[in-house]
Amino acid sequence: MHQTHLLNLDLNLLKSLDALLVERSVTRAAARIGLTQPAMSHSLSRLRAAFADPLFVRVPGGIEPTPRAEALAKPLARALAELAEAVAPPPLFDPAQSRRRFTIATDDYLELILLPPLMARLWQLAPGIDVVIVPVSDRSGADLVKGAIDAIISVSGVLGGLQGAMTLTLFEERFVCVLRRDHPNAHVGLDLETFAGLPHVQIAPTGRSGGPLDRELDRLGKRRRVALQVPHFLAAPRIIRETDAVLTLGERLARALDNGLVLQPVPVELPRFAVALYWHRRRHDDPAHRWLRSVTAEVARTI
Repeated sequence: MHQTHLLNLDLNLLKSLDALLVERSVTRAAARIGLTQPAMSHSLSRLRAAFADPLFVRVPGGIEPTPRAEALAKPLARALAELAEAVAPPPLFDPAQSRRRFTIATDDYLELILLPPLMARLWQLAPGIDVVIVPVSDRSGADLVKGAIDAIISVSGVLGGLQGAMTLTLFEERFVCVLRRDHPNAHVGLDLETFAGLPHVQIAPTGRSGGPLDRELDRLGKRRRVALQVPHFLAAPRIIRETDAVLTLGERLARALDNGLVLQPVPVELPRFAVALYWHRRRHDDPAHRWLRSVTAEVARTI
């Protein structure tokens, strides 16, 4: 059959041909796929015209295929079975049996406070699930679009607009100040003058200085000295334990690293910040992704 002939055949004709090949009877073939006998006879006429071959000849008790029809039987049955499999609804996602691997972009702040309880819960429900954590970066949005990563967990707004992304706020966080336990100001509080006069450690994952604290200080006519800027969250608290510097960071992380540290309120009004989960809309209805998002949100509510 030429390729142009395929354009003249619809799926129902191919199903009719398959039924005729199996049943070797127009009546039984019609019943097999829910057609009337006249409708099946009409389909057979169209098939004969499309293939330029009789396809079936009458014999006592039914019909028998021509060599052309015989040659079609196996590849047609195989093609229809593969097509049925292709258009079938996806199988139900069973976490307990799954061997999926998810790739999530995030930073070390969220690794520390979210990843331990999240992995405990994931492996409790789905012991065969694997997770790969990669650093969140300016490329993460493009990686999400390409499907190179499954999700991003990041402070809302840090990555700007993410094309095609959907988002869910996991939790809100407030800023606190962190000092070493025997710091001169550890137990007497920090007023604005003292706070601005201390050396500061700033965590800048993207390498960009400034932020809401500096903007608020500037509004109040104050400036701070950033004596050390680092790109990662985990090194900064250790530096604070050994120096007289002050560090401003999210309260959950400060409490997670409480050993040897004292938490103080920030002596200026700072807005809370939100931590969000991002995924591409292409994966929105994927059962495995829906499950991952649900578990992540459930765990985030507990931290």
